[in-house]
Parts: sequence; C-alpha cells; structure tokens
Amino acid sequence: MADKAASAKRAQRVRRHLKKVSGDRIRLSVHRTSQNIYAQLIDDVKGHTLAAASTLDKDIRGDLKTGADKAAAAAVGKVIAERAAKAGVSEVVFDRGAFIFHGRVKALADAAREGGLKF
Repeated sequence: MADKAASAKRAQRVRRHLKKVSGDRIRLSVHRTSQNIYAQLIDDVKGHTLAAASTLDKDIRGDLKTGADKAAAAAVGKVIAERAAKAGVSEVVFDRGAFIFHGRVKALADAAREGGLKF
C-alpha cells in the first residue's frame, strides 16, 4: 500500500511542477502498465481529453508482438503525434507521471517528437 501512495505522491509532484512551467499548453500524459502503454492529450484549462492512444487500439495492436516493449511505445508515440496534428496541437508539455524518463516512456516521447510534437 505504501508503494501506491509513494507513486501517487511522485505523480502529483511532477504535475505541480508542470503547472508552474507549462502556461496554457496541452499536457501529454503517459501511463504504463506491465502489459500496455497509454498516452493522452489533456487540456487542463477546459478539463477535456483532446486525443488518446494506447496499445489496446485496434490499428496499433495488430502490428505489435506485445504491448509491453519499446516498439509498442514508439508506435503509440507516432499515433498520438498524428492525432495531435489532427486536433491542431503542436506544442505540449510532457507529463511522465510517476514513471522515470527511461525505457518505454522515453521511446514514446522520442517517437512523438519525431512525429512533430514539440516539448
């Protein structure tokens, strides 16, 4: 139970810092589990999710061996960048939550940058 509380505390600490430096930019929030990875574009001012992508999406899932590797994270990063462009978003602030910027989280971020998102 303490591990869950520590994780939530870390995530809140990251989001508090992001609110200070982000201005009114859209937030690219990343969540990973042992089997999948998820990304959302969130407008905190309006409280709306503009776009989302995950390894559970049908168009992503068919091409992947598993949803829990760097290739899957990169595929999600490319798709979220495409959906961001359709939504008219080019600059975001990256919210890694309680996860360190390493491995799958970094692969998703790098693919989103290659897809045209700036952060």
